[in-house]
Amino acid sequence: MKLDKIAKITGRIELVSGLHIGAGNSEMHIGGTDNPVIKNPVTNQPYIPGSSLKGKMRSLMEWHAGVVGVTDGKPLALKHLKELNGERACGVEILRLFGYAPSGGNDDPELVSEVGPTRLAFWDCNLDPAWVQEMKDNNLLLTEVKMENAIDRIKGTAENPRNTERVPAGARFDFRLTLKVIDGEDLLEPVLRGLKLVELSGLGGSISRGYGKVRFTDLQLDGEPIQDRLSQVEL
Repeated sequence: MKLDKIAKITGRIELVSGLHIGAGNSEMHIGGTDNPVIKNPVTNQPYIPGSSLKGKMRSLMEWHAGVVGVTDGKPLALKHLKELNGERACGVEILRLFGYAPSGGNDDPELVSEVGPTRLAFWDCNLDPAWVQEMKDNNLLLTEVKMENAIDRIKGTAENPRNTERVPAGARFDFRLTLKVIDGEDLLEPVLRGLKLVELSGLGGSISRGYGKVRFTDLQLDGEPIQDRLSQVEL
């Protein structure tokens, strides 16, 4: 098993609708936001954690591969490969890309050798500096606050008002993945499949209410354009 290279996949994530990836809020502030977005503690700018993108992409790929029933809803692990039939090839791809949690030295050595090390590494996605400057030039904020409430079906009155902070539609984030290439393998296609699934689903919270719709743009592999390959992905 030989590491041939570490390829770089770069591009941008553009928000089609407002994005909310929560930061948690352990303190109460008068007039504050109920559900703030996560922000860089140094710049105070919102960002997309690499862990959020990784978790959503992996979950969608496991659903698409049809392995969730075998794993009882837990992340796919090495031990599950023995229970897969037609889904096994996709299962191996997923474990090669995202890795697996070792089971305390009890893993089958043949399966460990077949899957090998984790190939994908996710980076936090910071706001595109050019977009930040556009917002500053137009005296606009980097986030918005959206008011929501529940409606009493009989009375027609609003109840339980709350506000949620979002990064607005149109925001752009720099995007980067690194992909280990071992023994000449080509795992770009399943990576693109995962990105397409994220586009079709969304990121962050409240996706069913229209939040978090995204698209990947200007995708490149080691500086060479691959955006067309993403548009050609069929699910």
